[in-house]
Amino acid sequence: MRIIDRIEYRSKPKPLTMDADDTVADAVAAMSSKNYGSVVITDGKGGIAGLVTERDVMKRLVNEQRDPKKTKLSDIMTTQVKTANEDDDVRDWLRVMSNERFRRLPVVDGNGRLIAMMTQGDFVSYTWPELLDQITDKAAETVGNRYQLFLIGGGVLLYSLVLVFMLGG
Repeated sequence: MRIIDRIEYRSKPKPLTMDADDTVADAVAAMSSKNYGSVVITDGKGGIAGLVTERDVMKRLVNEQRDPKKTKLSDIMTTQVKTANEDDDVRDWLRVMSNERFRRLPVVDGNGRLIAMMTQGDFVSYTWPELLDQITDKAAETVGNRYQLFLIGGGVLLYSLVLVFMLGG
């Protein structure tokens, strides 16, 4: 399924954007007030120059004991940002994000301008109904009338594995 085909995609809030010269203190304040885990650094034309996540703040600011009021976002941002298109497959990106250990994925239009921000959690929640349908079908085929017990147990096990996998990074 394509990213754009998900009903939830249309209701995603607009990503938080800032300039590379803004301070980390300003970005953290904005992220905190909106309860966002990242800020996208744009180039003035809507293109993506970088991304600053909570992890970037921890590793490149707190750990290095920098002053957030003097440190610019350009000093701590990740510049090699992977981006998706609305027509990309949800499962493909979930696999890439899991394998390459990143949690935030900007979605851009054909000109590279930011449209939305997807998280690994979004992709898991988007694929969850499909996974449950597959489990139900498999259980019905293999177990017969008692598949509901196996479905509940399998769903709990699968959910636990997904959580362990996601929180492990």
